[in-house]
Amino acid sequence: MSTVKKIIRYTKPHRLYILLALFFAAAGVSLTLYIPVLVGNAIDFMIEKGAVDFGRIFGIIVQIGIYLVFIVISQWLMGNCTNIICARTVRDMRNDVFKKINKLPLSYIDSHPHGDLISRITNDVEAVGDGLMQVITQLFSGIVTILGTLIFMLSINVWITVVVVILTPLSVLVAGIIGKMCAKSFRGQQQLQGEISSFVEETVGNQKLVKAFAYENRSRQQFSEMNSRLFKVGLRAQFAGALANPCTRFVNNMVYAVTGIVGALTAVSAFMGVLSIGQLSCFLSYANQYTKPFNEVTGVLTQIQTAIAAGGRVFEVLESENEPDDSKSREIRQVKGDVEFRHVKFSYTPERELIKDFSLSVKSGQQVAIVGPTGCGKTTLINLIMRFYEVQSGEILIDGVNTKEIKRDSLRKLFGMVLQESRLFTGTIMENLRYGNPNCTDEEIIKASKLAYAHSFIRKMPDGYNTKITEGAENLSAGQKQLLCIARAMALNPPMLILDEATSSIDTLTEIRVQKAFKKLMQGRTSFVVAHRLSTIKESDIILVMNDGDVVEQGTHGELLKRKGFYYRLYKSQFEEE
Repeated sequence: MSTVKKIIRYTKPHRLYILLALFFAAAGVSLTLYIPVLVGNAIDFMIEKGAVDFGRIFGIIVQIGIYLVFIVISQWLMGNCTNIICARTVRDMRNDVFKKINKLPLSYIDSHPHGDLISRITNDVEAVGDGLMQVITQLFSGIVTILGTLIFMLSINVWITVVVVILTPLSVLVAGIIGKMCAKSFRGQQQLQGEISSFVEETVGNQKLVKAFAYENRSRQQFSEMNSRLFKVGLRAQFAGALANPCTRFVNNMVYAVTGIVGALTAVSAFMGVLSIGQLSCFLSYANQYTKPFNEVTGVLTQIQTAIAAGGRVFEVLESENEPDDSKSREIRQVKGDVEFRHVKFSYTPERELIKDFSLSVKSGQQVAIVGPTGCGKTTLINLIMRFYEVQSGEILIDGVNTKEIKRDSLRKLFGMVLQESRLFTGTIMENLRYGNPNCTDEEIIKASKLAYAHSFIRKMPDGYNTKITEGAENLSAGQKQLLCIARAMALNPPMLILDEATSSIDTLTEIRVQKAFKKLMQGRTSFVVAHRLSTIKESDIILVMNDGDVVEQGTHGELLKRKGFYYRLYKSQFEEE
């Protein structure tokens, strides 16, 4: 299905307003087309010397005035209907794209620049709305104008009407050729706008890093280079689009000139029938009205092409493959916490194998530590447990149930997660702590904050728990953000825990306290702890040692040290001075 048809499909729920817009367009255009008949009659009443019928002419002027009032009202009502159609279509499309973003697999989000995805939800959807506004306005009026002028012209003189109808398609042909020429440029323009949005979002969001590495000049150069490319592509697109209107106007003016010549010959010599001067004036007006819709469409060709290109980018997201449907899967709320990996195999790309054949059995209440050098695949294992990514083969079971048979929402609610990267949202501290569990009481939130050693600094904030967190949580330190994330996980009181370098941004004294709190929280709960500091996981029941994406060793701290393998070397490298 073409992009245009997909956009039209979005307007179907608003059929009532489409019919009303069409009705008001028909009413307005019909009255507009009847005015030349009145003008022609007025001309015929004053054409002969000394025989001007002022009474009839005055009556015609009054009629024209009344019709003009109705035309203005009709156009205003049609404009209102068109605005409603476009605004609601854009609203529905933007809602669908945002819903789609939440249904897409994490692999899709990770593989697309976030700024580009934001640009599709905002800029591209808005461009579709602007183009739709122009199309509906021109289309409804244009169709009625073409049909109406044909009927009126045929009623005056069939042969001259045939001349107009035969010559007019030349303008459509010219517009079609120019439209094909500039379509590629408009697609490139929208794509580059997405790239620039992504670059700006990345640069603004990481201004501290940009300044810390004195990257300002290089980022300006990069932006300037991208902006120059957009300027060149945009200039080509606008130039090609701007050609359409003058070219079609030239063709239509030629049609008007030919119509005038043929009509004049008919009026003075009864060539092709009988035609009065008033009727000739009327016919020339209709010839101009007949070609007007073609001029107007080509005049907004740039916006239409932009809308089609933007729509293509929007539907590319909407038509991407969702996460596999799990509506018929099981919902689990209470678990013991037994977790088992059976011959799990996974890789992000076919070229590079990561986890090859991993098996592990974790009993309820056990603590599993995952260690290894940076980039070895520790977080990948967490992604598989949470089904952010699906295993290629093998299975992961919770209490003997394959995670693929459990609803994702249900599965993810079984875990409390604290990630290395602290993510908070714009809103109050209380709203952020209640993010995972909206039904959590204030008392439970405060208790979790005290356990996470966040209560003391929250009380010192200007509005305590009602303090507003700014975008990017810039009004909090890295350590405070992480403590809030820990408190948020504790407020969930989940049956299982995932801690991915959960104390990396906290000072040593607070870390010792939080580790004690975690120890209390982990009692009786199955826990997966990703750690770089090996001193924090000595008491773990199982330590998984990863390297190059695969689990190379597993066992307790004492067992792994006795083997003097990869873990032993990691441990010695951290504590050799001691």
